[in-house]
Amino acid sequence: MATTPESLSPAAAAVEDDWEEARGLLYEAYNELQGLAAELGGAAAPAPAVVVVGHQTDGKSALVEALMGFQFNHVGGGTKTRRPVALHLRFNPRCHVPRCRLLAGSGAGDDEDEEAGVAGRAMPLADIQAYIEAENMRLENDPSQFSEKEIIIRIEYKHCPNLTIIDTPGLILPAPGRKNRVLQSQACAVETLVRAKIKHKETIILCLEDCSDWSNATTRRVVMQVDPDLARTVLVSTKLDTKILQFARASDVEVFLHPPTCVLDGSLLGDYPFFTSVPSGRVGSCHEAVFRSNEDFKKAISLRELEDVASLEDKLGRGLTKEEKNRIGVSNLRLFLEELLRKRYIESVPLIIPLLEKEHRGATRKLLEVNQEISDLDEAKMKEKARLFHDSFLSKLSLLLKGMVVAPPDRFGETLINERINGGTFTGSENFLIPNKLMPNAGMRLYGGAQYHRAMAEFRLVVGSIKCPPITREEIVNACGVEDIHDGTNYSRTACVLAVAKARDTFEPYLHQLGFRLLYIMKRLIPISAFLLEKDGENCSSHDVLVKRVKAAFDRFAESTEQSCRERCMEDLVSTTRYVTWSLHNKNRAGLRHFFDSFVAQEQLSVNTLTAHSTGLHEQSSGFHDNKQDRPKGDFKSSNSSESNSPTLASETRLVDLLDSTLWNRRLAPSSERLVYALVHQIFHGIKEHFLVTTELKFNCFLLMPIVDKLPALLREDLESAFEDDLDSIFDVTQLRHSLGQRRRDLEIELKRIKRLKEKFAEINKKLNSLQVRQ
Repeated sequence: MATTPESLSPAAAAVEDDWEEARGLLYEAYNELQGLAAELGGAAAPAPAVVVVGHQTDGKSALVEALMGFQFNHVGGGTKTRRPVALHLRFNPRCHVPRCRLLAGSGAGDDEDEEAGVAGRAMPLADIQAYIEAENMRLENDPSQFSEKEIIIRIEYKHCPNLTIIDTPGLILPAPGRKNRVLQSQACAVETLVRAKIKHKETIILCLEDCSDWSNATTRRVVMQVDPDLARTVLVSTKLDTKILQFARASDVEVFLHPPTCVLDGSLLGDYPFFTSVPSGRVGSCHEAVFRSNEDFKKAISLRELEDVASLEDKLGRGLTKEEKNRIGVSNLRLFLEELLRKRYIESVPLIIPLLEKEHRGATRKLLEVNQEISDLDEAKMKEKARLFHDSFLSKLSLLLKGMVVAPPDRFGETLINERINGGTFTGSENFLIPNKLMPNAGMRLYGGAQYHRAMAEFRLVVGSIKCPPITREEIVNACGVEDIHDGTNYSRTACVLAVAKARDTFEPYLHQLGFRLLYIMKRLIPISAFLLEKDGENCSSHDVLVKRVKAAFDRFAESTEQSCRERCMEDLVSTTRYVTWSLHNKNRAGLRHFFDSFVAQEQLSVNTLTAHSTGLHEQSSGFHDNKQDRPKGDFKSSNSSESNSPTLASETRLVDLLDSTLWNRRLAPSSERLVYALVHQIFHGIKEHFLVTTELKFNCFLLMPIVDKLPALLREDLESAFEDDLDSIFDVTQLRHSLGQRRRDLEIELKRIKRLKEKFAEINKKLNSLQVRQ
């Protein structure tokens, strides 16, 4: 049992009083530390928390109420707790009755709580209990049945430590079968919610088991998924008064009180389980209430402990040892948790002092910087400061283009998918898009020069893979037209007309898309450069107006440069598609020559066949009337002469036939169509090659290079012209002086609070060390 001041010697009682005083100071210091961390947005050392875990009807809420000494929750059979209830307990020696406050954000919706006037104000325990019951009934009729959002209650009381107790919904063991699928899904949702609450390393898990056989690990099954060794788990057997009646032999009670190590690992927090009983009945003035006040409720809890001890001793046939009695009853569990939390608090004190020292040094450094900025608020210093900032900004911009890895890619980098979404894609009339897997570095998050290079590589790959659009027979006939001096057909002109029209329509959209993409990549350099400056110690917050001015000047320069560069490329595309120069457009002559060789061979074959056929007919008719032997010699020579001149005649015949099928005939023969196709594809390929080379060269020369060599002078000129107009247009001196003054006052207040906390924790640490020596 716990010792009382009356049972101690005067010296021991004095030490115990000093411990209580030191603990009170420690709790108050923790309150102030957490309040400061909440105001400054920092992370304080977390206060210890106890998360109560158990199955339905294991008595979680009843045990929490018994530990606190007052009732607040909706307790009963079945599932009553449908939302976690977080009790933020704060030690306050001036509160002789619990002072409760329902915090904002506890309800189903923050707006609903605010409108109802519930959240954020003091409430009596009866109202808080009614609020929790209403929430549970609401969720019982809701499709989700449970909610992971906590009902947060802050309680100040002289009998409670600085502690957060979280009462979780009861775990569910549904029956198998398809008809129980709804309950099975609810069981999974509750188990996920509970695991999320106990995963934090600083929490203490209060694991409740309502069983008389420790081999049935119902709740431990879930707890050990998060805490496998039970190193931060306190095991509690609830409803002890009902279990004692179930044991027939003393040996069964012995095994229940001292479970073997094969069932419970020795690393269990507290070494052995605790055993508790909570008297049933509610506190109130109605006829159904069993207890008229919380004092009656606490007396009933103490009486129940005495009865449990007596029943166990009667079953065992012996008296319980001191160690066994210290594990029976709600009061002993509370003492154990308080001592455990006290140790956690004390162990954290040496860690908090260096943390406060670091915060003090950081606040002092910030205050010195603010004072220096205030002292530098004169015209000459601010101009020089602006020039230095300008030079640093340009240096970061240049480094981004050349390549660096200081800026985090996860924050500033973009994959190819993100770049296409934000900067546009390279797509033509057929909406052709290169798959990401074919693009190098497509999945990498790039920025700066690397992103510029990837965009240009994608442009080359997309445009380089474009094929000549299909040509219809109608387009060929329409492109033939009529010459101004004859009505023949000029198929070379027809091919040129078709090729330049197809090329212009195909490549012009890509030119605009490339300009937009590269301009987007360039504009991304500004926020990355500002981040790099801030990382290097340049306080960009005092240069907000200057950064905005630089960004505006950069955007104007980049947009005008990109437009000028695109116009140059457009002029080149227009000239390439306005007049066909064969030395430029006919790059692959070997392929075209191969086509023409096959084309001429086919035409020659058809002419030879026709000539041989007509010659055979002529010889047959001559042979029918003449005899070879009767021919005169002159006729024989004439025949030989005719044979010797046959190649010339055949060539002339083929030329006449070719002219007849092309120049003089408007019927689109297959040979003419193949000829036009070959010429159009050849000219289109030449235009594409020229477009790719000149476009990449011009964007590098007239967009990328001006940002490197012309931008610094332009920004410096813009800065100097701003100096002549008004210094406020760059720095907004009036607003800057006001904001720096407010920041200095805030830092001074912060320093005083940190210093006071540091001294308080140092005093607590000193006192705790002296008490440990005295013990």
